[in-house]
Amino acid sequence: MGEYKVDSEKLEKLASYIEGLDRAEGELINILREAQEIFGHLPAEVQLFIARKLGIPAAKVYGVATFYSYFTMQQRGKHIISVCLGTACFVKGADKIVEEFRNQLDIHDGTTTKDGQYTLDSIRCVGACGLAPVVIVDGKVHGRVKAEDVSAIIKEIGNEEPAEQTLIKQNMQ
Repeated sequence: MGEYKVDSEKLEKLASYIEGLDRAEGELINILREAQEIFGHLPAEVQLFIARKLGIPAAKVYGVATFYSYFTMQQRGKHIISVCLGTACFVKGADKIVEEFRNQLDIHDGTTTKDGQYTLDSIRCVGACGLAPVVIVDGKVHGRVKAEDVSAIIKEIGNEEPAEQTLIKQNMQ
């Protein structure tokens, strides 16, 4: 496994996952999901490794990885900030929230800060319209967010108390 320019321990973990599948050939999406969980993204070396393990063309692996928006080829930040731009959220000012994150973190949608801490994504409806506008940080939902809440969200990332509880309580009053 030394021919790949990625962490060999992570590659071994992925190999064990693949080998543990009953019928790995039909599990490409699950294998890609696991690989992204392990590596944080799907670099070309990992895609090639998967193709070789499954005995399929690398183009097939790449095709599936690029077809589904869940998968990313780019390294993501330690913290993923997703702002819903669905209709309800947009009408209630989500565009201003995205702009505030852009300004405070000095990044654009779909990019990661230079220090590797934050990735900013704009996403479509998350089905929480009653809490619009919604921001999801590392899988935790922040509801009824205002542009002026962005600083607090950034500061609270990584704190012991889940930030969404504080913001939801604050915004529901």
